[in-house]
Amino acid sequence: MDLGISGRRAAVAAASRGLGLATARALAAEGVAVAICGRDGATITEVAGSFGAVPIVADVGTAEGAEGFVRDATAALGGIDILVVNGGGPPGGAFDSFVDPAAYRAALEQSCTAGIAMCLAAVGPMRARGWGRILAITSTSVREPIAGLILSNTARSAFTSFLKTMASAVGPDGVTVNSLQPGLHATDRLTELGMDLEAAAAGAPVRALGRPEDFGATAAFLCSDHARYITGVAVPIDGGRLAGLQ
Repeated sequence: MDLGISGRRAAVAAASRGLGLATARALAAEGVAVAICGRDGATITEVAGSFGAVPIVADVGTAEGAEGFVRDATAALGGIDILVVNGGGPPGGAFDSFVDPAAYRAALEQSCTAGIAMCLAAVGPMRARGWGRILAITSTSVREPIAGLILSNTARSAFTSFLKTMASAVGPDGVTVNSLQPGLHATDRLTELGMDLEAAAAGAPVRALGRPEDFGATAAFLCSDHARYITGVAVPIDGGRLAGLQ
């Protein structure tokens, strides 16, 4: 299916690997001009070169770095029609692990404020043109807090609330705002965490880990012209792992 976005311009944050990279590749396959960022210059240059993207060195874990990425991507592409907000999460730990409010401030900066900064930096020109797509990659912890990830649970939930509120404000201008909530996907991150991949796959009703390329295809659809009537939603992609009705 032609997604109707060939010739559009996309900035995909934190896309040197994993789900960010899968999303960037899916958009590029649809004829979208893509800029991606990462913190390591050599790595992001090599990855971008593998599929014709524009490499940008940026740390989107801070509001300053996030704004800088949007600014540099806008300059490189001549504008941004599609923004994919993505980034690493704060340190793991349970409630008793973090007794200093500074830990929460840092987590909110990394997984909420920085994302807000990206959105605010990109949305103005989208509204002026009457077309735009903002898509954030968050976590299923927004729906069902994950034990041992209290900082991420807190920060990503706050960001999701911002996205929902923003969607109502910019919808009349042709800009959609959505988020995807990944469960466990077959990325390097799971291996780095020492996770038992077979056990992780068995825990999902589909009895498999998610494939990054499938996640990317779903992300690309939400950025498409066909998805113009989908906004303000947070979609879990977790193989049916969440048990709740909403």
